[in-house]
Amino acid sequence: MPLWLDFLMTPMAAPETRMLRCLRYGWQALCLTLAASVAAQGMLRELIGRLAPAATGLLLVAAVLTTALYLGAKHRADTAFLTMPREGE
Repeated sequence: MPLWLDFLMTPMAAPETRMLRCLRYGWQALCLTLAASVAAQGMLRELIGRLAPAATGLLLVAAVLTTALYLGAKHRADTAFLTMPREGE
């Protein structure tokens, strides 16, 4: 079998678990909310005043922490999946 075909048929990542899916959806929601809060900063300032930049900063910190948490969990799942012995090996 050619190397490129063998490479294409080799799984490159672990199947996504329910926990990883929830983390990914939460991360995506945080990123979209952060983008919306940055885009609507003027309106937010009119509505909640000086708390608007702090709320956006809090969303930024939450998105960064969630990114680190998700990437760590995903890396552990992928490593465990790729080092697991396969049938016929």
